[in-house]
Amino acid sequence: MRIDLLTREYPPEVYGGAGVHVAELTRALRRLADVRVRCLGEPRAEPGVTSYPLPQALAPHNSSLQYLGADLAMAGDCAGADIVHTHTWYTAMAGRTAALLHGAPHVMTMHSLEPLRPWKAEQLGGGYALSSWMERVATESADALIAVSSSMRDDILRVYPQVSPERVHVLHNGIDTDAYLPDHGTAALERYGIDPDRPIVLFVGRVTRQKGLQHLLRAAFALRPEAQLVLCCGQPDTPRIAAEVADLVDGLRKVRSGVFRIDGMLDQVSLRQLLTHAAVFACPSVYEPMGIVNLEAMACGTAVVASAVGGIPEVVQDGRTGLLVPLGEQTEEYGDPVAPEDFAAAFAEAVNGILDEPAHAERLGAEGRFRAEAEFSWKTVAARTLDIYKGLAAR
Repeated sequence: MRIDLLTREYPPEVYGGAGVHVAELTRALRRLADVRVRCLGEPRAEPGVTSYPLPQALAPHNSSLQYLGADLAMAGDCAGADIVHTHTWYTAMAGRTAALLHGAPHVMTMHSLEPLRPWKAEQLGGGYALSSWMERVATESADALIAVSSSMRDDILRVYPQVSPERVHVLHNGIDTDAYLPDHGTAALERYGIDPDRPIVLFVGRVTRQKGLQHLLRAAFALRPEAQLVLCCGQPDTPRIAAEVADLVDGLRKVRSGVFRIDGMLDQVSLRQLLTHAAVFACPSVYEPMGIVNLEAMACGTAVVASAVGGIPEVVQDGRTGLLVPLGEQTEEYGDPVAPEDFAAAFAEAVNGILDEPAHAERLGAEGRFRAEAEFSWKTVAARTLDIYKGLAAR
């Protein structure tokens, strides 16, 4: 069976959880089937991987048009595939077009839903309307949809009521527990000047409204004074959110020591060491269909404090592998909590509770490692994905 996986992100160009998912799923699926990867961006040296640059003729226009243009080229090359499997809206129309053009069943993994990310209108302008249209057309016509959590499945059926429930399958993201495991090396801490003898509260994520970094920064004013705050930040979505976060970091540094901001993607060893040395991993997201980064923290034996949104409660078990903080009612504009001060205060209280009890933090981390190993294997995800493919091919 030949599977064409279509994705925006693929190593070395990975900036979020969807890219990690595709890379790991590809590796696991290649033990079971002929997998061809079609991705966007610069040429890749890996055999079986074809990259597609964004059309420069469309560069003067909204970037969403460029993705649509690249999708058409990608779709043309899917001739001969038994299954076309797309990830995120960036390649959704490539899958839909390939299904029409070549007759191959189209599978979509839903890592997020555009209508539930209204802040992207601030980032993309009219391109957000276009990306939402591309996602809707592909979602409503796909032969099978894979939701990365039960919460995500509920969202798909609510946002797209024309989708029949039997087409939507739940497959959680996985984690490679051989790559993510406790690493007590200190090279990463030494590189950035982080004190290994002071507790660390760690954030890893993009500077986007979805990840809620601004809420963590407001909470950080109330964290225990001995705690260090380490922020591993991806590319900001917009100048507005970049400026908001920068102002909060500057204000925080005026009243407490040990505030570190590390910009750009970290190598796996550095990330693993930071996760291992963290007393608490903080995930203040306002929207998170699942959140691979929480699994990475758990696999490294670190307690997690996270907002209780989306698929996070399916990963982080409150009181067993970490603590969950209710977000409360959310605004329509950005999905932020209507009472941000209350959320920040509750988040700080949860983090401080773990900082105050190191033995409890250690127990939470040990349970997190056990859960990651026992319940989130990529081998299992790949086998169940192949079952979906076989069912479609048989039809």
